Amino acid sequence: MPRPIQAFISQSALAHNLDVVRRSLDHAAQAAGGSAPSIWAVIKANAYGHGIEAAVAGFSAAQGLAMLDLSEAVRCREAGWGGPILLLEGFFEPADLDIVDRYHLAVTVHTREQFDMLARARLSRRIDIMLKLNTGMNRLGFSPAAYASAHARARQLHDQGVLGSIGKMTHFACADGAQGVAEQLQAFNDATRALPGPVSVCNSAATLRYPEIAVARDHQPHWVRPGICLYGASPFADVPAGSLGLRPAMSLRSQLIGVQHLAAGAEVGYGAIFRADRPMRVGVVACGYADGYPRHAPTGTPVVVGGVRTRLVGRVSMDMLMVDLDPVPAAEVGTPVSLWGQDGPAVDEVAAAAGTIGYELLCALAPRVPVTHGP
Repeated sequence: MPRPIQAFISQSALAHNLDVVRRSLDHAAQAAGGSAPSIWAVIKANAYGHGIEAAVAGFSAAQGLAMLDLSEAVRCREAGWGGPILLLEGFFEPADLDIVDRYHLAVTVHTREQFDMLARARLSRRIDIMLKLNTGMNRLGFSPAAYASAHARARQLHDQGVLGSIGKMTHFACADGAQGVAEQLQAFNDATRALPGPVSVCNSAATLRYPEIAVARDHQPHWVRPGICLYGASPFADVPAGSLGLRPAMSLRSQLIGVQHLAAGAEVGYGAIFRADRPMRVGVVACGYADGYPRHAPTGTPVVVGGVRTRLVGRVSMDMLMVDLDPVPAAEVGTPVSLWGQDGPAVDEVAAAAGTIGYELLCALAPRVPVTHGP
């Protein structure tokens, strides 16, 4: 039989989480007397490990999809997605524009070099762009001082028939924390106030915490770009996904493949970093860091065995990890194990125990793990 590990992807959970975001935006728009923004469902990194095709189906009610890789954009079109697609890092070489043109993609423009490539391109249609402003994240984007001239360059290419819609976007660095978005939002408004075009500023954290800033109160289209929350994980370290009404879309499951009876003082796993302080039973689970489970997850990381919450013990191996079976006296070889997701701990709990974030664990699901799709 195959090794007893699999990831289950719930299409209904994806759709539910998108609806949670939509209802929050609708409520904010109603309260503010404006129009709710459109949603670009962010499906970069193979839809955060969930699979592009699953995301296309689960997010069918979104107005658009956003990602990084041209190959993933092509997969969306081949899966039947006919709506807008935005490449969040734009394009990297002139040949990319052939694919952008052929598959009717919109692109983020954040450098002078991209303008130069657009000016030299031979295109069959106008390309829609989002012109990125660096408001303090200091990754991609034109500085506030250079933004007006960048927008003028975009308008020039528009007048030459190269560009279509010219949007304005930025990315918040601290929407999930105490610093918030006020300073960056002010910088964005100051730099773009007099410039026409669609607007997009909100990622998952800003969309959920500050939905009012995404509400359209002018005649320009507004878009949000939620990512992690659509997969049922929280963008906030201090707010569980469940309290936001989100459902886990990925569940990582396995089984016990061995049981050891330890005497007091016996050690477990590589490095002998766990020592039993009493006689105890330890279960061996068919899951390790080669499957995407974090190697640095410490003793105490939550695991659910046979429906009972227990803990990881010792060091995670490439193909196995060990769990405390004392809370689960009926557990035996073949007992089901939930590493995270539905019927298990939240992926954010596992990530927090391992000193990382849920994004990393979802994206790190290894190709060798079989994936099952369902409702």
